[in-house]
Amino acid sequence: MATVIMQGIGLASVFSSANCKILHPGSRRTLPERRVGFFVIRSDGSLPSVLNGDKNRRGGLTTNATKQEKATTSTASNPGHEVLLFEALREGLEEEMDRDPNVCVMGEDVGHYGGSYKVTKGLATKYGDLRVLDTPIAENSFTGMAIGAAMTGLRPIVEGMNMGFLLLAFNQISNNCGMLHYTSGGQFKIPVVIRGPGGVGKQLGAEHSQRLESYFQSIPGIQMVACSTPYNAKGLMKAAIRSDNPVILFEHVLLYNIKERIPDEEYILNLEEAEMVRKGEHATILTYSRMRYHVMQAAKTLVNKGYDPEVIDIRSLKPFDLHTIGNSVKKTHRVLIVEECMRTGGIGASLTASINENFHDYLDAPILCLSSQDVPTPYAGVLEEWTVVQPAQIVAAFEQLCQ
Repeated sequence: MATVIMQGIGLASVFSSANCKILHPGSRRTLPERRVGFFVIRSDGSLPSVLNGDKNRRGGLTTNATKQEKATTSTASNPGHEVLLFEALREGLEEEMDRDPNVCVMGEDVGHYGGSYKVTKGLATKYGDLRVLDTPIAENSFTGMAIGAAMTGLRPIVEGMNMGFLLLAFNQISNNCGMLHYTSGGQFKIPVVIRGPGGVGKQLGAEHSQRLESYFQSIPGIQMVACSTPYNAKGLMKAAIRSDNPVILFEHVLLYNIKERIPDEEYILNLEEAEMVRKGEHATILTYSRMRYHVMQAAKTLVNKGYDPEVIDIRSLKPFDLHTIGNSVKKTHRVLIVEECMRTGGIGASLTASINENFHDYLDAPILCLSSQDVPTPYAGVLEEWTVVQPAQIVAAFEQLCQ
């Protein structure tokens, strides 16, 4: 079982592809479930999300399945091995560097120091200083260099020591990374992965406790994903590296020390797919990253009170997996969104709009969204907790939704 260590290292985030299709709401019935692959046991003991998608015409949903999907064996037949989340990221990165000599890493202290959160520890010794490149403190420069390297056929991974620092490279990420495939008429692919720690930490101060997912969500041409467990961290890392699209992988600074058993065999996850964490009947809770653990803590309380919540880790922040989300809405008819992103213009706001546009006829109550407060994150621990959604608030909102 995965364990949350509230103090320690944290991760950043992921991008997903903007290859979405317009969806049309159909009749009020649940679509046939897609075929299921076997996953390792999660922190909550839940069973797997889907790995294979189908397409339905008007009256159903469309899913953007990729060729990166692989079913994994169950932990009953393969016990696997236990890793911390940052170690799972390193495993995925190392496996891809072994497989493809075009994969390289660049960023501040990623070399012999091993990265601020040790995701690249030991890689410089194994692969050399050219494939694991220490850079000056100049995010705009080395991000632009990575984009240029991708245009020549390399597959660079850019580590931001903190995702907030990558705001210095926003021009390169927006005007170059997201647009060059289009503005070159398809002559260039930009297989870049941008990753690093973000989110609200334990008293890291305002500049190191930013939720930047929604900043990057608005950039056309970029995919975004957010990992929450060692299992999906490794699977999403490998999928992002193999993608020909620019991908931003968000890692949360407080999740690096979460431990989980993952398979020994290679596996890759779908960059555009949500994970069904807990099946239920009364209402759907949509969440991602660190808030997954707050939601599951609240779910235990709700179950003890007689409720049956359905919990989905959306994982793909762009595009949303409207197939999984839509089927859940058609079943429960109520939605609660829980996020650490800011309320104004956050991921929850975009998700609310998507659900209302596509599944309004299936809702029996207005969508509720719990988000962080629109203030810079305070340094003081008590004040910091007040800015972020807590399990008790989730319980209260769920009860209100089900009335």
